[in-house]
Amino acid sequence: MVVTLKDGSKKEYSEPKSVIEIASDISEGLARVACAGELDGEVVDLRTVIDKDCELSILTFEDEGGKAAFRHTASHILAQALKRLYPDVKLAIGPSIAEGFYYDIDSETPIQTNDLAKIEAEMKKVVKEALPITRFTKPREEAIAYFEEKNEPYKVELIQDLPEGAEISFYQQGEFVDLCAGPHLMSTKPVKAFKLTSLAGAYWRGSEKNKMLTRIYGTAYTKKAELEEYLNRMEEAKKRDHRKLGKELGLFMMSDEGPGFPFFLPKGMVLKNTLLDYWREIHQKAGYVEISTPIILNRHLWETSGHWDHYKENMYTTVIDEQDYAIKPMNCPGGILVYQSEPRSYRDLPLRMGELGLVHRHEKSGQLHGLMRVRCFTQDDAHIFMMPEQIRDEIKGVAKLIDEVYQLFGFKYHVELSTRPEDSMGSDEDWDMATTALQGALDDLGLSYSVNEGDGAFYGPKIDFHLEDSIGRTWQCGTIQLDFQLPMRFNCEYIGADGEKHRPIMIHRVVFGSIERFIGILIEHFAGAFPTWLSPVQVKVLPISDKYMDYAGKVLDDLKENGIRAEIDTRAEKIGYKIREARLQKIPYMLVVGAKEEEEGKVSVRSRFLGDEGAKDLDAFISDIKEEIKTRANRKVEVQEEKK
Repeated sequence: MVVTLKDGSKKEYSEPKSVIEIASDISEGLARVACAGELDGEVVDLRTVIDKDCELSILTFEDEGGKAAFRHTASHILAQALKRLYPDVKLAIGPSIAEGFYYDIDSETPIQTNDLAKIEAEMKKVVKEALPITRFTKPREEAIAYFEEKNEPYKVELIQDLPEGAEISFYQQGEFVDLCAGPHLMSTKPVKAFKLTSLAGAYWRGSEKNKMLTRIYGTAYTKKAELEEYLNRMEEAKKRDHRKLGKELGLFMMSDEGPGFPFFLPKGMVLKNTLLDYWREIHQKAGYVEISTPIILNRHLWETSGHWDHYKENMYTTVIDEQDYAIKPMNCPGGILVYQSEPRSYRDLPLRMGELGLVHRHEKSGQLHGLMRVRCFTQDDAHIFMMPEQIRDEIKGVAKLIDEVYQLFGFKYHVELSTRPEDSMGSDEDWDMATTALQGALDDLGLSYSVNEGDGAFYGPKIDFHLEDSIGRTWQCGTIQLDFQLPMRFNCEYIGADGEKHRPIMIHRVVFGSIERFIGILIEHFAGAFPTWLSPVQVKVLPISDKYMDYAGKVLDDLKENGIRAEIDTRAEKIGYKIREARLQKIPYMLVVGAKEEEEGKVSVRSRFLGDEGAKDLDAFISDIKEEIKTRANRKVEVQEEKK
């Protein structure tokens, strides 16, 4: 057999070989760091035996598939440690996830945060034992009997739900055996840099009808330095938590009367409206018209769009005049009705319709998270109707718009192309044409991208923009989705240059995504210290004492007359205290006024960026800050935050 490696080189073997044996043949060093294999595009275990021609990549921790196998092994080490410490614990599932791993358990002994150190110590013993990890299979009935005997009801249920004839595989390390599809490392020895990070509750199989289990989260790396870097980043993330800062800065609140439905407070509304003003400005320049469509529309519309069949479990429904209605989870069907409200010609196309539409989606209570995961949010939608020959240019125009926005906020990003999912509608030909059009536009722009197979929308493929914030986390925000299906389902038409009826093609796209979620990301990206143009309060006037309140009031009036968002601190506090308070509120500029400033008609400027900037004429300060706001400049912070 011939094995074609990642670099195009070939290895020939006269007998079957496992992935780890081939890795050893390539290099003993590679075998030592191998975590998994990628066989003809599929991630496989190192123990997988190859007996025919194939393409093979050896995956290390640097590869996503290798990282997942490494952390999956760490989750089994966690489970083994738990069974040693708490023999009665019942195991559910323990997968690897984006930043680490977790294991869900059912424990009669409550496990608290202060127990994690003890569990970690036991995990270190498992690692030190360097236990070989082996894989074996059992027939269905034997597998069920095995876990029934061990009193592991969750494993029994998982096996019972597997399709008839499915291979039921187990992994063993020392005395510990787990039901698992793999892949895993060859032994427990390499997993030396790990940390259990938190505890949470999790319903079995994600259903609120099932028992609440204990979920133990952790992460693992090959090097201690990488683990420490990650933990430092997580500590920084805690300081930047938008829920904490949102409360401290008076931006938004949540209420028990509406879980998942955010309340924006006055300063939060300034922030939100400033973002929306910017959105309207750039869309007007880019040739969009703005529309607004109703929040509630009838069942027939959602059946036509396909949402009733494909998305109903996430929709809020009601009955009006004995007819079924739904609160919109998406804006697109309403946009189509606007398109159909009058005859369209090829001269009208492309027609770019933007909508800041309020949508509602039923998210499970356990998934709600501040502004990041809510049940009610504003989507900065746009729907572009066009002719086939306009597809590439329109996609490129949207991609450039998204790039402009992300550059403004200082975000790096990467692009992902998502292809047809299993639950989809439309012909293979339409999907191929749509996917090719998206790929072509990305290639024209010279944007590098990865392909996410099977993760497209049910009506078409999409391009997702994953932005990277100031501490290296990634967020999926911008999306471009190409849709041949909805125009067909709604029988949309335009009159072509030939006088005949034609069907337009539709782009769905967002730039911010959810305004609420984008605000949450911005709070954490800037740690609440927004650029001046975006700050709810741009200037705080700080009189040294009550004697200078009249002059401070005049300064405040001049600022407001020039459109600058300003406040005055009238409290009978020392000036040092007032400055610290203003800094804790992340206000960009503080203007200190006293006898000298009043006499000279000046202000003493302190900024979040440079600290003490000295005395300035008020008119000069106003001119400078207006220019900073107008250009949406992002001055970098150069002084350390003062502490309480």
